[in-house]
Amino acid sequence: MTPEPRSGRPRASSREVLSEAACELFLEKGYDATSVSDITRRAGVSRSSFFNYFAAKSDVLWSGFDEQVAASVALLHDDVEVVTALATIGRGLTPDALALAITNADAMDIAAELDRDRAVRQFRLQHHVAARFAREGMPRLLAEVRAGALAAAVLAAVWSWADRTATGRPLDQVLAEALALV
Repeated sequence: MTPEPRSGRPRASSREVLSEAACELFLEKGYDATSVSDITRRAGVSRSSFFNYFAAKSDVLWSGFDEQVAASVALLHDDVEVVTALATIGRGLTPDALALAITNADAMDIAAELDRDRAVRQFRLQHHVAARFAREGMPRLLAEVRAGALAAAVLAAVWSWADRTATGRPLDQVLAEALALV
């Protein structure tokens, strides 16, 4: 017995459509003046569909990065070397809504939101890396400091890469350089 095909847009397509619609609106109206309803109207999907993909409006910008970090964290739990696991974040991330937002933060009136969300993600990454170091027997303070430096390097690399996406190096190269500095 063959299951009936599901109707509606494919999951990746809808996520991309929502992301594109959001970025267009952020550029046109600004981040704060754009509502989730505005985004779903522009994308041609229901409001409930938005929340199938994103927990909040700002997650539209971060979904690609968050997926890469989740894969990296899974590698940390599989005991892949820490820098190697973090380097994978740069291999799958392409210029997307986040890079567009970083590059156009002033036009989108989103700089403060990006800073807040960057700090949240940096802390989450630091938490996972520090837990890994602690599991390996590293003293807690040292684990937190090293993990904080590595997490900061990841986000700094993303910002540096986004500012140069048109003419710069691929993210994996920028990230490797940033991690080597730590």
